[in-house]
Amino acid sequence: MDLGQISAQLRARPAGHSLPQPFYTDADFFDFDLAAIFGRSWLFVGFEIELREPGDYLSLTIGHWPILVMRGRDGVLRGFHNSCRHRGSLLCEPGAGHAARIVCPYHRWTYGLDGKLLAAGRMPDDFDKGGHGLNPVNLEIVAGAILVCLADTPPPLDTMRRDLTPLLAPQNFAHAKLAHQSVLVEQANWKLVMENARECYHCATGHPELSRTFPVNASAYFDIDPEASRAFEERIAALALPMGPAGEDWWQAVRFPLNEGTVAMTMDGQFNVAKLMCDAGGGDTGSMRWAIEPNVFCHSTSEYTFAFTAMPISPTETHVVSKWLVHEDAVEGIDYSIETLTDLWTRTNLQDKELAENNQRGIFSPGYTPGPYSPDAESLTIRLVDWYCATARRYLDEAGA
Repeated sequence: MDLGQISAQLRARPAGHSLPQPFYTDADFFDFDLAAIFGRSWLFVGFEIELREPGDYLSLTIGHWPILVMRGRDGVLRGFHNSCRHRGSLLCEPGAGHAARIVCPYHRWTYGLDGKLLAAGRMPDDFDKGGHGLNPVNLEIVAGAILVCLADTPPPLDTMRRDLTPLLAPQNFAHAKLAHQSVLVEQANWKLVMENARECYHCATGHPELSRTFPVNASAYFDIDPEASRAFEERIAALALPMGPAGEDWWQAVRFPLNEGTVAMTMDGQFNVAKLMCDAGGGDTGSMRWAIEPNVFCHSTSEYTFAFTAMPISPTETHVVSKWLVHEDAVEGIDYSIETLTDLWTRTNLQDKELAENNQRGIFSPGYTPGPYSPDAESLTIRLVDWYCATARRYLDEAGA
């Protein structure tokens, strides 16, 4: 890739504007994103409760890179590159699974749940199995969320761990379960998917169902009517629940109120799950929104957590992975149904898919130039794109050095 061209395009972007065209369309710029952004950031891949037992694993692909997360026999979660140390074959197909050992489907090299090579048939007597274990990936657990980083030296997590953990503690993730997961294929660059996900400028007309409960006209960072905000803050303080806001340039979290007369982020604004994750105040506690750059946002309400992750596939394709957590004691068909649990966000995702794909088609126009964001309605989008540009410049500076 031509780093000089990428640097020049970054310099050409006016402050407070969208990115120049190649950042959304060009294969070299996409490869740059993988190296500069996804290859160096902490990335959310799921929840600790998805891997309860030794041998449980998650296999996923980040850009071009296959990753494996496994719980060992000692109960520890570890991350590995999903690539056999023999000739590089993929060890586990994408998805969730369970295995006593990891066996390469090609030549049957066999690994323990700690990544150590256990067996490699027909190798010479002096072959060192100890030097051919799976290559590790940095992995950390923060407030029940699994984060991985592919960089040799990952960014520090101390502030996030300190400040996000108490905000998510009332959600009771230790006693949650994954109720449903979906994958939506969008023909749009991952940045367009996330720019859309970081603002609600489009929500009043683009998401009529979400608008029933979500304060779509809030300014900046969930700034709502001062009187309503004051009443909500007093009620939440009386329940001894944390509110935030908290964050750094690459993550943020805050509790905000839902629209008057609603208590849940559902189609009718009422609870659709009988067993709540957090029953403080009868469950009327708004939503704790937490988001991690470059590609995640979550809403943790009293009855569920919804997690949205945009996985980059190509310059013009993104896979949106959605997860819904509910209380582990909630029984499907009795306490909730998958249809009602997922209805609101599934509709919202499909509406956003149409908007992002339309945005992508328009950006291919020779008449496209970077346009100005609304500081009032798109402040979090500005924050995302500014973070992207700053992170990209740091990578370029280090590459130049």
